[in-house]
Amino acid sequence: MFTKLAPINKEAHANYKVKPIDNFKFASKFHIASVMVHEFVRAASVYPIVFLEDQAQDEFRPVTLLSLDSGENLFVGADGKWQASYVPAIIRRYPFALAKMPEQDSYTVCIDEDSEYVGTEDGQPLFNESGEPSEVIENVKRYLGELQQMEAFTKEFCHFLSENNLFTPLNMRVRASDQIKNVTGCYVINEERLNNLSEKKFFDIKNKRYLAPIYAHLTSLSQIERLALLKQDVSGLSKAEADETSELDADRILQ
Repeated sequence: MFTKLAPINKEAHANYKVKPIDNFKFASKFHIASVMVHEFVRAASVYPIVFLEDQAQDEFRPVTLLSLDSGENLFVGADGKWQASYVPAIIRRYPFALAKMPEQDSYTVCIDEDSEYVGTEDGQPLFNESGEPSEVIENVKRYLGELQQMEAFTKEFCHFLSENNLFTPLNMRVRASDQIKNVTGCYVINEERLNNLSEKKFFDIKNKRYLAPIYAHLTSLSQIERLALLKQDVSGLSKAEADETSELDADRILQ
């Protein structure tokens, strides 16, 4: 997503401006998107939510599946519009991000200088004429700060699930575009183990406010089949467009 991420400062970005995102072509090759616990309920109505294991960090993180094939996002149309009612926060924050400063216990707001929505001609300025951060930066700081708090909560959620052995590998077969596809390499919550937890542990989940995201995740898994259907629709459309193009070419030859 980011190709030239740089910390925002008034010396380097005094004349920079940012335009509102009017299409999501920058995300058209993403087949997964990280999500936070606070997004589960809304995201589950559209996407399957699964967990990936980061063995280097010895932790899990939740993601939405945007396609069953890497390099493809079934929710970005040819016109760049997002074809769903909910856009993951990590995509909505573009072209901004928070980055931890080396050897410091603090974060700074960064911007993708290569983004088509960043430049010196059009848009809202990052700094005012006095060289002070504009309302744009203040709003971005607030938004990214909220996301950082949500991310910390999400890490605690995943740690709780892991230490209670509630993750299990997903192994699912679905039919997509006349092919059987194995969905593997990710994890889901084991519903049987969840139901066998002690009453005390179940109340821990309730008190930590983990119940809603857990059930949202489990419900979302049915969306995997929806992805297969979307893939089939896209493939069918592509074939129809190809057939139409062939017919047009034949007409030109006959004329």
